[in-house]
Amino acid sequence: MLRHLQRRLLRPISPVFHRLSYFSPAPPPPSHRPRRVLSEHPSDEPPQLPDPISTLSNLWITSFRSPASPPPPLSPLLSRPELWLLAYQKAAADATGSYQTRSSIPRPTLDALLSLRNAVLDGRFRWGGRLNLLLRSPADKTDPSTLSKRKIRHLLTSSQPPPFQDRVVQEVLLMLLEPVYEARFSPKSFAFRPGRTAHTVLRTIRRSFAGYLWYVKGDLSSILESIDTGLVLNAVIRDVRDKKVVDLIKSALVTPVIVGRPEDEEEKKKKKKKRKYQKKRVLDEDEPKPDPYWLQTFFGFAPEEAAKVPDWGHCGALSPLLANVVLDELDKWMEGKIKEFYKPSKSDVIWNSEDGDGEQGNTSWPEFVPTSGPDKTRKMDYIRYGGHFLIGIRGPRADAAVLRKQLIEFCDQRFQLKLDNESLPIEHITKGIMFLDHVLCRRVVYPTLRYTATGGKIISEKGVGTLLSVTASLKQCVKQFRKLEFLKGDRDPDPQPCFRMFHATQAHTNAQMNKFLSTMVEWYRYADNRKKIVNFCSYIIRGSLAKLYAAKYKLRSRAKVYKIASRNLSRPLKDKKGQSPEYHNLLRMGLVDSIDGLQYTRMSLVPETDYTPFPSGWRPQHEKILLEYLRLEDPLTLEEQRNSLREQGLMTPQDYVSILVWNYKKNALMLPPLGVGNTQRAKEELLGLDKLDNKLGVDDEEESGSVLQTAQMR
Repeated sequence: MLRHLQRRLLRPISPVFHRLSYFSPAPPPPSHRPRRVLSEHPSDEPPQLPDPISTLSNLWITSFRSPASPPPPLSPLLSRPELWLLAYQKAAADATGSYQTRSSIPRPTLDALLSLRNAVLDGRFRWGGRLNLLLRSPADKTDPSTLSKRKIRHLLTSSQPPPFQDRVVQEVLLMLLEPVYEARFSPKSFAFRPGRTAHTVLRTIRRSFAGYLWYVKGDLSSILESIDTGLVLNAVIRDVRDKKVVDLIKSALVTPVIVGRPEDEEEKKKKKKKRKYQKKRVLDEDEPKPDPYWLQTFFGFAPEEAAKVPDWGHCGALSPLLANVVLDELDKWMEGKIKEFYKPSKSDVIWNSEDGDGEQGNTSWPEFVPTSGPDKTRKMDYIRYGGHFLIGIRGPRADAAVLRKQLIEFCDQRFQLKLDNESLPIEHITKGIMFLDHVLCRRVVYPTLRYTATGGKIISEKGVGTLLSVTASLKQCVKQFRKLEFLKGDRDPDPQPCFRMFHATQAHTNAQMNKFLSTMVEWYRYADNRKKIVNFCSYIIRGSLAKLYAAKYKLRSRAKVYKIASRNLSRPLKDKKGQSPEYHNLLRMGLVDSIDGLQYTRMSLVPETDYTPFPSGWRPQHEKILLEYLRLEDPLTLEEQRNSLREQGLMTPQDYVSILVWNYKKNALMLPPLGVGNTQRAKEELLGLDKLDNKLGVDDEEESGSVLQTAQMR
């Protein structure tokens, strides 16, 4: 019974520890030689290695516990075999599309992985190797010894995808450097970071940029395109002083990348032109149809500000992290400027909190900004997504001009980047600010404010204020459709047939277009005109498919296609089966497969805009869990919780179990089980037992025995 009570009391807190077990410290590794651990086992079974997740969790915890202190040495972690095995699994999953478990990795691959690790530690590894590779991809079945001289010459002189072993080394470096810098990065940057997307930028802008009148937009994409080795290394050395890691990054930046000759590029273009006019093979009805890979560029939809992903030298997957490391200096400089610029005004109803943190006073409606009052609070905010940043300023335009001048000088000194006033325009909110394919504008509203005065009298008063509107740009949406060849014409957008899906079945085509529409609905989730723009996308796609089906099934016009296949194109068009009553009977009996119709064909079917309030000081979920774990690990937190329990007169489950066991041993009697909300009753019963023990005399054994028997009968 006691065990059952302990399980019942500890059950509510078990999910918390289960969630935090991901960051639990790893057990100390067994004593072994790190360079021989994969070769000391003569059997074919893979060796028992420590858990790489625990190793990385310790690094994340150490980095977030003291972000300002120097990071731990990374060379010992660079030699850990479990991290190399995890990096191989991630790179192999990207190359083959399937995840390999430890037991499925063959022994020769483990030996090759060990050789690659030893070469990196000894300084013998070279980036961009084409021949004599230490580790090959599981999908690579070529044998270098069987290649002819012509193929070897072509392999060494033409542009080729990065070797598989380079991607493994990049993954190892990314796993080691990401926790170190994520604890140090500014919360004002959102691109190329885990848990932060363009949606978080839009929600942050909607919450925090409502009161700003002047905006400064900047484009630093030239830093992401061109590479400055000294600038990157200086930024890395500021936090990471490990020589092996810095040398690896330096060699990846310095080693030249083999680029194909211009003659080869012209030959490729000629071959593509020839193939364009070749007759396409018609697939059979039962043959599996390939997915339209040309749509994947839109499935991973990225706004114009995020279209450029840095790729420096042989850094590969490490390049976005290094770009944030370089631009983090700008983020820290802007944070200092925000503190200097902030000057609150007592007559302003927003940003006049007493603690001086600059938060808005009206928390019930944070988007509403009153425009009345002679004195304004001077305030500034900043946000960066990749190489593009946005600065909002509340104050006179002269303040924005001074900040722009200082920003030009800072970029010239730190990044050797020449900017001018045209590249950093100052725009007023009334003109509309384009950022992340959304337009930020201001809407003036006149709400009626009602409040109760003394005596219960209701007083109504009209206020004047503004709302920040985040609207999706229809112009940018049309631009994306033109890239995918869904539209034609310059002024009036007219759908054109999507002939790339000509050889696919109607069911497959509709399914792919539904994926496309689902992507659009999710991307415009926080736009004020979500219904309107998604309905426009549905109209373009539906018209494009109707023209495609009209050409494929020789139906002349879109009207005949809609007549047979209905509005959402869910009825079969082949042999005009959509009009036959036999098809409806077979469909009702479940003897034929139904075709999924296009989604969001009516505006009422499009979901509403998500106006969920964005919390102040937002952090991604993994950072919340890390900070919660560190707080619970702190002994001061435990002492604060104990003091709070004493002040409120509560009792911990451990104390209750201790008192229960003590009374059981002392009086040979069990208390009734503790239910929800019965803490006070249990305390009264325990106090009653203590009073009962005081009344009982030690010499009067018979009387005490009768009292105990009476208590047991209850």
